[in-house]
Amino acid sequence: MGSNGAPKANGAQARGKPSGQLALNWTNKDQALLAHEDGSYEWVPKRDRRVAEVRLLHDAGTVGEVFPDPVRAQDNLLIRGDALHALTSLSGLPEFAVEYEGRVRLCYIDPPFNTGQIFEQYDDGLEHSAWLAMMRDRLRQVKRFLAPDGSVWVHLDDTEMHRARVVLDEEFGAENFVATVVWERQYGQSNIAAISISQDYIVVYARDRARFLASRNRLPRTEKQDKAYKNPDNDPRGPWKPGGLDARNYYSKGRYAITTPSGRVIPGPPGGAYWRVSKDKLRELDADNRIWWGKNGDAVPSVKRFLSEMQAVVPKTWWPHEEVGHTDEAKKEIRRLFPDVEPFATPKPERLMARIIHIASDPGDVVLDFFAGSGTTAAVAHKMGRRWVTVERERDTIDTFTAPRLQKVVAGEDPGGVTEAASWKGGGGFRVLDIAPSMYEEDAGVVLLAQWAVNGELAEVVAAQLGFAFEPDGVFSGRKGKQRLVVLDGHGNAELAKTFVELLGDGERLTLCATSLDPEVPELLRRLRPGSRVRVVPEDLLLAYATASPWRVSVANELDLVQAEAETSPSNGDQTSTEAAA
Repeated sequence: MGSNGAPKANGAQARGKPSGQLALNWTNKDQALLAHEDGSYEWVPKRDRRVAEVRLLHDAGTVGEVFPDPVRAQDNLLIRGDALHALTSLSGLPEFAVEYEGRVRLCYIDPPFNTGQIFEQYDDGLEHSAWLAMMRDRLRQVKRFLAPDGSVWVHLDDTEMHRARVVLDEEFGAENFVATVVWERQYGQSNIAAISISQDYIVVYARDRARFLASRNRLPRTEKQDKAYKNPDNDPRGPWKPGGLDARNYYSKGRYAITTPSGRVIPGPPGGAYWRVSKDKLRELDADNRIWWGKNGDAVPSVKRFLSEMQAVVPKTWWPHEEVGHTDEAKKEIRRLFPDVEPFATPKPERLMARIIHIASDPGDVVLDFFAGSGTTAAVAHKMGRRWVTVERERDTIDTFTAPRLQKVVAGEDPGGVTEAASWKGGGGFRVLDIAPSMYEEDAGVVLLAQWAVNGELAEVVAAQLGFAFEPDGVFSGRKGKQRLVVLDGHGNAELAKTFVELLGDGERLTLCATSLDPEVPELLRRLRPGSRVRVVPEDLLLAYATASPWRVSVANELDLVQAEAETSPSNGDQTSTEAAA
């Protein structure tokens, strides 16, 4: 042990390169956490089909002005269902992936804090490992959506903040940590707490910290900040504030005597410091009337900083309630909107969200919130001219708060919050999407296609799993580059395969999916149109889920990899249909 009680470092270890990475471990960290419709959770393998499956997004309604259905992904989106499925669908369905992957400027989430309380709208009590896995799985999905200068803001309290920081370091890199904002959520005092807690935390990480720093917005100057600027000498450039000319850091040209206009000699900066400008620069500033010598011309010089030349303010980490609101203000906003309903338990004030959205995005940018709650993020983003995608699992919350609130924003019937500051009069619209049920069902341990997913729906769900844009066109169901998709809810044979090949355009290849398949079809397709492939549904999809890289690089990519390996191996005419399809 060292003299201070710490163990002495091994010499070889101290001189060598460090290995490993600081990480937080928890029970079942190597598994995924699957949310069920009833609110319960289940630990499952990372490759479980229920995690990897790409769910369809079914239209459930529109409000206000929206785009035509073929380009529905460009709308503001309110998605009903679990966030993990929603994020998987947004990246797995080509129509949405092209709109959102790498294009989300701001992701703000206000997840359950895991306080152990039971609120009217949700149960806020998970075992720590379950909470961490839930957050990790969803944050990992977020990375693919963030723009190069995008950022994620995670709203927490003391319960899980310290653990969440380590998880965020693992997922986004410690080098991309930006700051922890401290929000004064209440100004009152609890007389029953050991120490009365007044703050929440908003932890900010960037996809790329340097790019975020270059593009993030400053805050407008406040009236209080501007009051510090005066104009005692009637300078025509307007009010100014004195700034010190001395600095502690060494500057080779910063040690010299100064003679004031009154004749007083100042031998050097006070306290053994350095002047921050050279003697020549001081003369230049003084000639431009930018040096203040005091009313009598004998003070230590200071530089005049004019209000007209001041930039907007760099955001700080302390956000007092006077500037961004508090929890009581947030509940009053909800009560004004829904006076006859028990207010949402944990809303956030619109002024708080407005500051976050202003700092981290610009008009027209995409804002993502996959814990929608009462809809504050989407409502403020809408008023501030941003596009938004928000996800909420609880149907009662959507029906009571989220959807009606956003309807009021569109209709211009929400006079509160930041409406006046944003000059919002109403307009725009949004689309409601439901996350479809699983395409599979299980019977006595056997996984089968669900009844809703067969017949007319089978082509669309298979296209989703394989990464094809769903484009019904005669016998074809989708397109991915030069690959065309055919899905048969039935048996595929050689004659059908030949017919499909004849319908292909120059250079196009075929992906043929069927619920059963003649053994000779794979080799026939390879011969007739090299690069074509076959899939047996659902067997090949289930196999791909089970063998894909953890956290689903994509089932489509996994199947393509298996296909490429098969094409470089000697053919085997005795393969079963499923083996050949792989």
